[in-house]
Amino acid sequence: MQNESTPAGVVAILIEEHAELTLADVCSACTVEIDSIVALVDEGVLEPSGSELRQWRFSGAQLRRATAALRLQHDLGVNVAGVALALDLLDEIERLRAQLRAPGAE
Repeated sequence: MQNESTPAGVVAILIEEHAELTLADVCSACTVEIDSIVALVDEGVLEPSGSELRQWRFSGAQLRRATAALRLQHDLGVNVAGVALALDLLDEIERLRAQLRAPGAE
């Protein structure tokens, strides 16, 4: 059942931070082909565990990162290298904000 705060057609999936997802799981959750996720891995945007494609496993955090990367590509037309840079900068901003929130931070 849909509530007033959930837009039509939007499906929310709760994934644990440390869940292990296969490449197929990530592709399904992001509704993209394997090539899209492989490109993100090749550029360093995603870092799966496992040395071969069929062994790749992604965490819930990696799924969130993939979703953000794909949104940047789709909504803003950013290429994969630009996505990698943007996400690195966003990570750095979050790290600095956390540092400022920490007790005794100046």
